[in-house]
Amino acid sequence: MFNVRLSDFKPYLRWVIFGATLFFLAQTLKTHWRDVADLRLQPQGWLLLSVAFSVTLVAHIWSGWVWGWILRDFNQPVSMLWATRVFLKTNVAKYLPGNIWHFYGRIRASSQAGLSVIAATASVVLEPLLMAAAALPVALLWVPGDRAVLQGAALAAVLVGIHPRWLNPILDRVGRTKLKGQSLGEASFRIRRYPFFPLMGELGFVALRGLGFLIAWQSIDSWSIEQLPLLFGVFSLAWLLGLVVPGAPGGIGVFEATAVALLDSEFPTGTVLAAVALYRLISVLSEVGGAGLGWLMEKFDG
Repeated sequence: MFNVRLSDFKPYLRWVIFGATLFFLAQTLKTHWRDVADLRLQPQGWLLLSVAFSVTLVAHIWSGWVWGWILRDFNQPVSMLWATRVFLKTNVAKYLPGNIWHFYGRIRASSQAGLSVIAATASVVLEPLLMAAAALPVALLWVPGDRAVLQGAALAAVLVGIHPRWLNPILDRVGRTKLKGQSLGEASFRIRRYPFFPLMGELGFVALRGLGFLIAWQSIDSWSIEQLPLLFGVFSLAWLLGLVVPGAPGGIGVFEATAVALLDSEFPTGTVLAAVALYRLISVLSEVGGAGLGWLMEKFDG
């Protein structure tokens, strides 16, 4: 009588998740707004924020370089500077509704450059998978108690999961779904070697993003070496959830809500709210700055 599919609910699920996270953040801010308003930057706060911005910008530049590695793993003869420029120019599009337009921009630019559309599609599918794989073991730093077993298990799962034997069927299925109706070659979606260097590159990206967050936090409040695993682990988990949860363009809302929920018991709520808000601003500004840098690189190449 009724033909209801899960896919019918996906557009509404995204809005429900987005609305719920924003409601949580609004309620938390309403309760602790005075604590946030009373916070002031540390004596070297502006300098620290400038450093956090620079580190985050470098993270995005590095991520574009890693995307070039991924394209080369799909036998695409790309210039690393070209890949970085395209990545930076398209990155801000992830904040548009749908959270796919940065991928579309990279595929379109690849097609205009004469690259394989299939390989470009596979590269934008593989990139977030490697990002998530790199962030997962780091995210377990926040887990209390003995983390070695959990981190070892997560790392082993990641290393096995991205082996071409298991990764290629996923890339093949997703790529064919995105390019349905086109004539496709069997081998085109397949990565031919273990993506070790792209994985290490994405690990470096996560580390740089986490460092930017820690420096931004330091601009309003100090943290100790003992608190470093907690802060870095929670950042990685919050960023990972912002990457994979639907309905959050650029991870907006999900990242902030996760960080607040996990750090609220260890730090003053006002400090946590101010830190995540500052870092969101820095992150967006660095992506806008990266897009401007990509535009300048294009003009210089022209």
